[in-house]
This record gives sequence, C-alpha cells and structure tokens, in this order.
Amino acid sequence: MKQQYVAAMDRLYLASIWFAGIAITLMSLIIPWGVFTRYVLGTGSQWPEPIAILLMMVFTFIGAAAAYRANSHIAVTMLTDRLPPALAKSSAVVVDLLMLVACGFVAWYGWKLCAGTMSQSVSELPWLPVGVTYASLPIGAAITLLFIVEHLLIGSQAHRALMRFEEGIADTAHEGAR
Repeated sequence: MKQQYVAAMDRLYLASIWFAGIAITLMSLIIPWGVFTRYVLGTGSQWPEPIAILLMMVFTFIGAAAAYRANSHIAVTMLTDRLPPALAKSSAVVVDLLMLVACGFVAWYGWKLCAGTMSQSVSELPWLPVGVTYASLPIGAAITLLFIVEHLLIGSQAHRALMRFEEGIADTAHEGAR
C-alpha cells in the first residue's frame, strides 16, 4: 500500500512540476507580448496581465506543493538545528501537523472562495470566471496536504533521485568525464 501511495505521489509531483514549469514559461512569453503591444504597437492588449496573474498563481501554489515534497522550500532552521535529535524530530512532526492544519484551512476556504466567485467574470476577459483564477489556491493546498500525509506516514522523499534531478545530472556528467 505504501509503495502505491508513493508511486501516486511521484506522478502527482511530476504533474505539479510540469504545470508550474509550463505556467512560468507561458508567463515569460505573455509579459513581453504585453510590453510589445503597449510600447511598440501603441495599442496595449487587455489580456496579458490577467492571464499572467493566473499563471503566476498556478506557478506559486502548485510549485510550492512540489517544493514541499522535495524539501526545497524556504525553511528557517536556526532553532531546530540546535535542538537535541529527539526534540528536533518532535519539532519536525509538530511542523508537519501545523502545515496540515494550514493547508486544510487554505484548501477549505480557497474552495469556498472559488465557488463564491465563479459567477463573476474577470473584467478584461469576460469569458473567464474569477473563481478559476483562484483555483490553484485550493488545488495547491490539497496537493500539499497529500504530500504532508506521505511525509508523516511514510517519511521524507526528498532524498530520492526524482526530487534531486539536478544532482543526477551532475553525477552523470562526472561519470562521463572519467
């Protein structure tokens, strides 16, 4: 059962990485288009800014979930680094439980926010419901919840090659040089 859950979380992690990567790539293409139409053509497009904001939300909240699983998020460990090993381990569990509560809160109220604003539309894009622009908030929180459950029940997956892709590339490059 644990192996199946980890395999499912691996697929979810890869999907999160791809969504976040595609979002930032598209955002990097859309923003220059908006600047080009405004300053070169003299007729600013209305759609680049709201779409870029939507993509930034996808990148932020879906990417944050992946960063949590890979243990590559920002963490202040000044205090926990000085604790005895038993207390450090206990504090890590407390942090995970607090993350569980915070992500549950964001998932629940983010879902309510999406549902409550689904009947409104973005002024620059009347076809786009406001609720869709907020959707990455509860989705990212729900994905993070699944990764927290994995961390609590199975343990950290941050050491695995899937989470340390850049180290695998460096190792392969060093082997090829030998």
